[in-house]
Amino acid sequence: MSKLRSLYLTGETTVTAVAQTVAAKIKLLNPVINCFLNFDPDIMLSAARHLDSLPQESRERLPLFGIPVSIKDMILTTDQPTTAGSAILKNFLSPYDATVVKRLRAAGALITGKTNLDEFAMGASSETSHFGATRNPWDIEYVPGGSSGGSAASVASQMSFASLGTDTGGSVRQPASFCNLAGIKPTYGRLSRYGVIAYASSLDQVGVFGRSVTETELIYDLIGGHDPLDSTSLRTEPDIRKIAIGKPGEPLHNLRVGLPKEYFVSGVSSEIAKVVAESAEILKSMGATLVDVSLPHTELAVPAYYIIAPAEASSNLSRYDGIRYGHRSLTAKDLNELYCNSRSEGFGPETRRRIVIGSYVLSSGYYDAFYRKALKVRSLIQNDFLKAFSSECDVILSPVSPSPPYKIGENISDPLTMYLGDIFTAPVNLAGLPALAIPGGFTENEKLPIGIQLIGSPWQEKLLFSIGSFFQEATDWHTRVAPINLSPDYSLNEPPG
Repeated sequence: MSKLRSLYLTGETTVTAVAQTVAAKIKLLNPVINCFLNFDPDIMLSAARHLDSLPQESRERLPLFGIPVSIKDMILTTDQPTTAGSAILKNFLSPYDATVVKRLRAAGALITGKTNLDEFAMGASSETSHFGATRNPWDIEYVPGGSSGGSAASVASQMSFASLGTDTGGSVRQPASFCNLAGIKPTYGRLSRYGVIAYASSLDQVGVFGRSVTETELIYDLIGGHDPLDSTSLRTEPDIRKIAIGKPGEPLHNLRVGLPKEYFVSGVSSEIAKVVAESAEILKSMGATLVDVSLPHTELAVPAYYIIAPAEASSNLSRYDGIRYGHRSLTAKDLNELYCNSRSEGFGPETRRRIVIGSYVLSSGYYDAFYRKALKVRSLIQNDFLKAFSSECDVILSPVSPSPPYKIGENISDPLTMYLGDIFTAPVNLAGLPALAIPGGFTENEKLPIGIQLIGSPWQEKLLFSIGSFFQEATDWHTRVAPINLSPDYSLNEPPG
């Protein structure tokens, strides 16, 4: 990013030239990867020419001047459709931009297009999209993770320099892990949700993908802050405990890294466990102290999550009724058929499954038995984390996923296996905490990426970014590029940093 911006400011290239290169790359690769749902080269080139027309002093004031950034198709934009990966919103064009998109544009970013996702962000593999599965640029037979798989794939395949996604139960961190990227899920309330299509409102957060921690942090800073249009956006950041780390030769001196025993159990791939153990030793070599911690309610996280999230989804998605906007059935004979047919035709199987689950747990006679108990479990999980951070450790190191990337179609017919893939990420959303996924290594045989997760206490994003940056100074995993041989020369795509 910094090199490209420098080339712009010195006049060695133009935003229009880069936009043309990006357009050529998307035209070549997207039919294979399927990471972009909506891409209009004319819109991008028009925006590029506008940026090129700005005077030099204006360019210098824009921190993302001409940087190509893609947007998950769950986030509203005025110039390109927002579908949420669903037939029910096919061709829907928003009358306004999401706040995070406005802030990107204000910083000078070049919006490349809208990226594929699991329908309404309900999935962990980017296979449930109405518009087809997204493929992993590291091996197109494998999934890129989900639900923000299109965003991750667009960066990993070098069709964008960065991307915005959303994270409800791991939907930024898991694709980041599967695609060898950095991905941040912020503290709940840190990034505005205004203009983001709701899945589960108490869990959803906008997140950022970058090829390095530094690039991810830059965009996170630029789109963050209070938004009066979002009632869940916090006005001011509370005082947080400052953790003094660092001394010559030991940049992580005084840092206590917690290793939760519940996260290293049977069912976790041996390759995942190996990468996390090696990463822990790297942090230790930089001065960190490794501490065993316990998060005793971990096993309840997935059941609680898959009650709370579908319950909120069933409420949020009730607005898609075939009357106000979105798909409207042409076969209905009366109002009841209009509702039923529009929703049956518009929603895919996984979305329908979660709506039914959510409606059931909220129904009379079952609310207390399921939903209210899940909220109590949520509090227990949050207390587990806060207890660990208050007395035992400063950050927690864990796997992102219990398994490496798997093949397309391998798990799609087994919802339980898919849901269990959220075991290390969903607790973070339930507790409202920040977490950063970063590249930690590769599998032995397929050479597919494996990420690690750093979890912090509320509002400790800066500490996570610092640790991640130090880790990337000591390793080279993040500098490795997906071996795609279909692409034209993309010489402006400098190594991350």
